[in-house]
Amino acid sequence: MLSRAELKEIALTEKKDGYFVSLYLNVDPMFNKKGDYVVHLKNMMKNAVESLDKNIYKKVKDDLGKIDNYVLTNKRMFKKGLAILSSSANSFWREYHLGIPIKNELIVDKNLYTKPLMDILDNYQRYAVLLVGKESARIFVIHLREIVEYGEVHTPDVPGKHKKGGWFALSQSHYERHIDYHIGIHLKEVIEKLDSFLSGEYIGKLILGGSDEAVSMVRGMLHKTVLDKVIGAVKIEMFAKSSEVLARVEPILLEYEKNKEKETVETLITGAMKNKDAVLGLENVLNALQEQRVWKVVFVRDFRTSGYSCASCGFLTSQKVYPCPYCKGGMDMVDYVVDLAGEKAIGQGALVEVIAENKKLQDAGGIGAFLRF
Repeated sequence: MLSRAELKEIALTEKKDGYFVSLYLNVDPMFNKKGDYVVHLKNMMKNAVESLDKNIYKKVKDDLGKIDNYVLTNKRMFKKGLAILSSSANSFWREYHLGIPIKNELIVDKNLYTKPLMDILDNYQRYAVLLVGKESARIFVIHLREIVEYGEVHTPDVPGKHKKGGWFALSQSHYERHIDYHIGIHLKEVIEKLDSFLSGEYIGKLILGGSDEAVSMVRGMLHKTVLDKVIGAVKIEMFAKSSEVLARVEPILLEYEKNKEKETVETLITGAMKNKDAVLGLENVLNALQEQRVWKVVFVRDFRTSGYSCASCGFLTSQKVYPCPYCKGGMDMVDYVVDLAGEKAIGQGALVEVIAENKKLQDAGGIGAFLRF
C-alpha cells in the first residue's frame, strides 16, 4: 500500500548515472470505454521518443519497453489508476494499482516524479483500525479500500483466568485486581503506540475493534484528539485475517463516507448559491473546465446526458454550436459528455468525486464543481 514512509524511502533511493521514467495512467473503465488508455500510453511514448535527446533515449529505452509490455500484459490487475516508476540503471521498479483515476503523464528525468502519489495521500481519506484485546493489539490502515496490517503490540505477561487454589493462591478479588493492573499497563502501551502511529501516518479517522469490554476500556483511555477521530466500533476476533477485518469495518466506512458525500453536496450547493468558488450545472462546469479553474468535479453516478465535443481542441459544451468558438474546428455530438468532463478534469490534475445518489445534487443539475479561483 502507498504510504508516506514508502515515498520517503523512494526519495532516498540512491541515484546512479541514469534516468528514471515515471508513468501515471488513467485506466478507469468509466473513462476508457474501449481500453483507450493503451492509445494514450502509445501517444505519450511516441511524444517522449520524439522529444528526448538521443543519448537520453538510449538510457531509458529498456524502461519504456518494460513499461509498455507491463501495461499490455497485466490488464486484469488494473483498478482505476496505474503508477509505474522505473530505472534500469538504478535497478529500480515500483508499481501502484490505485483506486482512483489519475492524470496521464510520462516523465523522463534524473529524479523520480512522485507528486501525484503525494497528492493522493493528501487528498484521500486514510483510516486506521485498532483491533485490541487484553494481551495484544493490531493496527491496520485502510486507504482506497485496500488494507494493510502495520504492526502489533503484545504483552505476554498478562495472567490468565484464575483457577481454584491457583496463581500464587491469591484471593479472587486480589487476583482480579492484579489482572486489571496488567491489562491497564498493556492498554497504556497500546495507546502510546497508537498515538505515535497516528502522528506519523496522517490518519483521518479511526475504527476500534475487539470485544465490547476491550473496546470500552481503550475508548476510555484515548486522548480527546484521538477520540475525535473515532467513527465507530465493531466486534472482531483478534486472530481475524486482514480481509475479514476490512469486511467487518466496511459498513462503518460506507456510512461515514455517505455522510461525507452529503456534506460535500451541501457545501457545493451553498458555495454555488453564494457564487463562492463553486458552480452547479453541466454548462457551468464545462465552462470552468475550459478556463482550467476546477479543483474538484462532483456528479451523481447515474447522471448521463449528451453534448458536443470539438474534434480538434477538445472543447466541451451542452449547447449545439458550430464551429468551435475556440479553434473553429468541427463539433461532434457525443452521448457521454459527463464522462468526457470527468476525463478532462483528471487531465487537468483536478479531483473527481462520483456520488452514489443525492436528490439535492440531482435537482441542482446532477453535476457541480469546486473552483480553484
